Amino acid sequence: MYLKRFGKIPSGERLAKIQKSPNYKYGAFVNLEFTPNFSEYFSWKKLIKAYIKPTAKNPVPTKKIPHVKTDLQKNNFDNSIVWLGHSSYFMRLDGHNILVDPVLSGHASPFSFLIKSFDGSNPFSVSDLPDIDFLILTHDHYDHLDYDTMMRIKPKIKKIITSLGVGEHLEYWGYSAKIIKELDWHDTTTLAENMIITATPARHFSGRMFKRNKSLFSSFVLKSKDLNLFLGGDSGYGTHFKTIGELYGPFDFAILETGQYNLFWKNIHAMPDEMTTIIAELKANRVMPVHHSKFKLALHDWDEPLEEIYKNSREKNIKLFTPKIGEVLSLFEEKQFDKWWEI
Repeated sequence: MYLKRFGKIPSGERLAKIQKSPNYKYGAFVNLEFTPNFSEYFSWKKLIKAYIKPTAKNPVPTKKIPHVKTDLQKNNFDNSIVWLGHSSYFMRLDGHNILVDPVLSGHASPFSFLIKSFDGSNPFSVSDLPDIDFLILTHDHYDHLDYDTMMRIKPKIKKIITSLGVGEHLEYWGYSAKIIKELDWHDTTTLAENMIITATPARHFSGRMFKRNKSLFSSFVLKSKDLNLFLGGDSGYGTHFKTIGELYGPFDFAILETGQYNLFWKNIHAMPDEMTTIIAELKANRVMPVHHSKFKLALHDWDEPLEEIYKNSREKNIKLFTPKIGEVLSLFEEKQFDKWWEI
């Protein structure tokens, strides 16, 4: 457990700052509402049965995940987003390169032989990325904060914005404190002229070892001159979505985590039938789902998250955008995508 990839628990001046947070109580960060890790549907008997006799017909894809290998180094697109698989995505916003939760090592765990990416879902490497003006990290779970990627990407990073406490991992890994900006919920910082970012609540948890919630877990609101974006980290459904919509909405574009759910842990990962309510409460005009189609972290079919949100969005007339990994999507564009997951 002393390997560097596990990170480090906050201490010293950082811990003193954390202890002053209204979201830190009894030695850990807490959610805005009661959030047990397992819901009322859970029992150990049910969980063991679910793993011994899984009901999913297609837990992993039998064919290669389709993707597009866009040249991210070129400056021929702006105000656009490129999904890199799972919860990783690259944006160019008003000429600035922004990267969110990059996991490009091919695995979502401390070790490369565990939780490997699906075939075709990891076409990009750190060498494909241009210099990054702003790296945004929502929380410290392995499928959002990857040690191997963070070590390789270090020379390209100019500024990091992350949740309060996550900076301890980063400094432990050799990142300068001067480029790290940690935010508590509802803290705001200026990134560039006409561009600000605000950390907003999520209903989740954090931790890379046995101790949980020593660092914060967040979603973010990113405002540029012409766009108001919601960058949703992992979250179960909760009252915070309506509050965020009222305080910071409406949103021109929202990136929402839509996969790796189960009734057993619905408090910390929203279920498919809750997504349309979340979108409405956020007042999101256009939506791109992420957190799916790269790693098997739940018991559902690998393509179920996309199929469910596609069906529900059509019923509610939601503007849903489902690009392939690597496809360029303009943040202003009204574009139709094929159901590429039907492979």
